Amino acid sequence: MNMNFNLFMNDVVRQARSEITSAGYTELKTADEVDAALNKPGTTLVMVNSVCGCAGGIARPAAAHAIHYDKRPDQLVTVFAGQDKDATAKAREYFTGFPPSSPSFALLKDGKLVRMVERHEIEGHEPMAVVNKLQDAFEENCEEM
Repeated sequence: MNMNFNLFMNDVVRQARSEITSAGYTELKTADEVDAALNKPGTTLVMVNSVCGCAGGIARPAAAHAIHYDKRPDQLVTVFAGQDKDATAKAREYFTGFPPSSPSFALLKDGKLVRMVERHEIEGHEPMAVVNKLQDAFEENCEEM
């Protein structure tokens, strides 16, 4: 039974990863990749992915739809909580003042956090409400594409 559960979880993780990368986000799997990406000039949206069914099922579609906007981040990246632990821990070092939360979104500008959308702002909300939060942050902090 444990083997079947592991196979199931591998499928869930693979699907969750695929949803985000198909939307145009780059996976960061190591701490070095996180530092390199988050220290680039400009704006970066970090999606902290998660296998959490309820919140993840809202966050991933929101991540895909929010970027279809006149203003959007220069860079879209993702780390996977519970899977790529070093990368996720390194990304969270940039989210000063916020406890670990997954799924979640962080918008950084020149390596500094300007907006955080935490799990409690995702779970139990409609995907469009999360899209609106993200697009409001893009409006304030990003350039027109």
